[in-house]
Amino acid sequence: MVDLEASDGEGGGDTEMMQQETAPVPALSKKTKQPKECFLIKPKETSEDATKTRKRRKKKITDVLAKSEPKPGTPEDLQKLMKDYFSSNRSVIELEELNLPDSCFLKANDLTHSLSSYLKEICPKWVKLRKNHSEKKSVLMLIICGSAIRALELIRSMTAFRGDSKVMKLFAKHIKVQEQVKLLEKRVVHLGVGTPGRIKELIKQGGLNLNPLKFLVFDWNWRDQKLRRMMDIPEIRKEVFELLEMGVFSLCKSESLKLGLF
Repeated sequence: MVDLEASDGEGGGDTEMMQQETAPVPALSKKTKQPKECFLIKPKETSEDATKTRKRRKKKITDVLAKSEPKPGTPEDLQKLMKDYFSSNRSVIELEELNLPDSCFLKANDLTHSLSSYLKEICPKWVKLRKNHSEKKSVLMLIICGSAIRALELIRSMTAFRGDSKVMKLFAKHIKVQEQVKLLEKRVVHLGVGTPGRIKELIKQGGLNLNPLKFLVFDWNWRDQKLRRMMDIPEIRKEVFELLEMGVFSLCKSESLKLGLF
């Protein structure tokens, strides 16, 4: 009887030992799963951040210019921008009608010219032309730029070309449109330098007649502090194309008006 009780006690002890050995196993398996979940989350965040950074960098003009030198504007650049702008609200036939003949384009600036030297090249008979101009509310040459400050710079830089020509500032800063209309009515002006928005307004109010216009020059290649050209700015680009629709297209097709890209 004693042996049987002893054997029962030993059997119970073995059972308790087995329970102690097997009990920690599930706890260890839980601990090993936790670090795996942490390592799966971090790579996703870093890859998304890197992708967003790359997308932002592609949109910067400075990044593009850092890899290649600026190229001078060409008539093809203007034609392409026109198609892109008008394609949303014009039919295929109407878009074809917007194509300007090659004959209406003057030689573009190759980035080696000053404004005076460029104007002398595209208009060698300027002195004779301005002497024969006597019509008020009009100009012989329009130079379109992106801001009033830039317009003043251009006026100062064309001294060698303009000579005794009468030049008028055609922008909105510090000058009311009614004052400009009165000045155009009173005097003969040969050269106008300004922004497309103000020039549009002068045409609408009858202060500026485009029919006598012989040269329309875009300040195409100049870049501001953010390295943007005039046509890179959506608001300016929109005003330029609206201005072209106000009689410029028809004058170009009749070959009475020439376009230049400075």
